[in-house]
Amino acid sequence: MTTRVDTPQARCKVGFARADITPPVGIYHRMWGAALHDRATGVHRPLTATAMCLEPLDGPGRLVVLGLDHCILDGAELTNIRTRVGRTVPDDVMVCLSHTHGSGWMSRTRAALPGGDLIGPYLDQLADACELVARKAAGSAVPATLLYGTAKCDLARQRDFYDADSKQFVCGFNPGGTSDDTALVAKAVDDATGETLGTVVNYACHPTTLAWENTLISPDYVGAMRAVVEDNTGAPCLFLQGASGDLGPKEGYVGDTAVADRNGRQLGFAALSALESLPPPGTHFDFAGPVVSGAILGAWKHVPVSGDEKGRFATWKDRRFVVALPYRLDLPKLDATKAELVKWEVEEAAALAADDTARVSECRARAEQMRRQITRLAAMPTGPAYPYRIAVSRLGDSVWVFCPGELYQTFQITLRGRFPQTALVIATVTNDWQPGYLPAASSYGYGIYQEVIAAVSPGALETVIEAVSREIRALLG
Repeated sequence: MTTRVDTPQARCKVGFARADITPPVGIYHRMWGAALHDRATGVHRPLTATAMCLEPLDGPGRLVVLGLDHCILDGAELTNIRTRVGRTVPDDVMVCLSHTHGSGWMSRTRAALPGGDLIGPYLDQLADACELVARKAAGSAVPATLLYGTAKCDLARQRDFYDADSKQFVCGFNPGGTSDDTALVAKAVDDATGETLGTVVNYACHPTTLAWENTLISPDYVGAMRAVVEDNTGAPCLFLQGASGDLGPKEGYVGDTAVADRNGRQLGFAALSALESLPPPGTHFDFAGPVVSGAILGAWKHVPVSGDEKGRFATWKDRRFVVALPYRLDLPKLDATKAELVKWEVEEAAALAADDTARVSECRARAEQMRRQITRLAAMPTGPAYPYRIAVSRLGDSVWVFCPGELYQTFQITLRGRFPQTALVIATVTNDWQPGYLPAASSYGYGIYQEVIAAVSPGALETVIEAVSREIRALLG
């Protein structure tokens, strides 16, 4: 019979800082192929940069986790930010994108489009803001204890849905699909004062509440989630996007910001439930024995952990490695994609001349698909395989996993199943969006959107799962 309950903990130096990174109204905003607007007409909620700096209590080491309210950023922009923040050791910097689709497409390649002239100056200012907020977080770092917990939240739902009428898979809510409802949270508590320095919410769900009808700059549901948590804790909340390649909100693809706020509050209250359940730092929950009352009661108490356990909480180990993921054999060719783009641009012009709004929307969407495919193909390194870079860090009883791209939920489900006693923080869309989606091998061949645009072969996700599992085992000793 269990007479003791342990809470995963880590001890290190921790600092948080926050900056506003909202782009100017009027900037190029179109993120959706079906959108008919180009420029942002206003702001729903501010976009933010949240920096969390972690350092070991003794010895060298550092980990800067920078959460940005953006969907995707070009590799050159992310490299610049990491270099600016990391200076001598950029590999210690993890730029984690919330993946909100309401932020707009911030790429210098879109400079010629309406509002695109504002993108370059904005990205320059973004790099400045990231450097300053990371410096502020590092300067505020103090010895602290990280406590980890979990809650259940059914905001995220499986989004590979077969439409029997049109006989095709669509990317949207699948009532019969399974979905990971785990929300992992962490709270950093100042060892000297007991003050909450900041929190982390790690959850897997595409921020796609707001879609083509929305013309406002928005962090999507993440903004309201942060507001709920921060209003109750009085400290910054860092959001980290989990393995959400096949997960999205049950109610999404709308233009109503009230829906995004409602989705965010759902996750925020779930996160608060987990945060409120955390014990005092440096303790475990012990059975204190029977107490004779009206009934024979069983009393439990929070008891300080041993010195050896405190030493384990302070464990700090890092691993950085590359996994070669073979490209799919039927990867589209760049020249053919460019020709397809020209075709759709010509058809869009004809539809405009004919005042055929529905056809204009379709042509714009198809042309946008080709532009994005061109971006993906141009970013692929030459050779037979994509060099997939992963960072794994052990902090006490927790392991933080940082991966680029968009992985299917089975990634985090499998890892947490294999390491149930370890708090696993799974942060995707980190340091790069490429190579795009990593679907489960069983998803290939059905015409599912994520598989159709995936650059790597079936089995790539499973290869990553095994590689990360090996590294976690090594870190745990």
